[in-house]
Amino acid sequence: MRPYPRNSPQAAARIVALALLADGHLSPHELEALDRTRAHEQLGLPREALHGVVHAFCEDLLSAAQLDWSEACRVDERTLAELLADVDDAALRRRVLELCLAVVEADDEIGDGESLVIGAAVAQWGLERTVLSRDAPALAD
Repeated sequence: MRPYPRNSPQAAARIVALALLADGHLSPHELEALDRTRAHEQLGLPREALHGVVHAFCEDLLSAAQLDWSEACRVDERTLAELLADVDDAALRRRVLELCLAVVEADDEIGDGESLVIGAAVAQWGLERTVLSRDAPALAD
């Protein structure tokens, strides 16, 4: 994988790209979610630069020996942990997680690869409460 500076817009965008590709294909709904959420702006990138990071990540995956093409586009656990470690800013982690969730939920189907990426991010980043509070129904007074 090509290196990006820690907490850079590119490192954050690569994690979103991983969520985007985790089920093995690019859904039009997922791509629309990138635009609808204005992911590029949230990550501090021009739209074309975000697409460039996605393209570069695809190239990296195609050349990576650790890629598992069984049913989806997955990286090994060590590589996934390293990619997630490239973002250690708490606010950026929450933003990236929200963007990843928006992408994987966009087609109303969360695949195994997508669940793996989201689960790894939540666990490694300690964001269990963020996910739980996001899904918790509002309580009536």
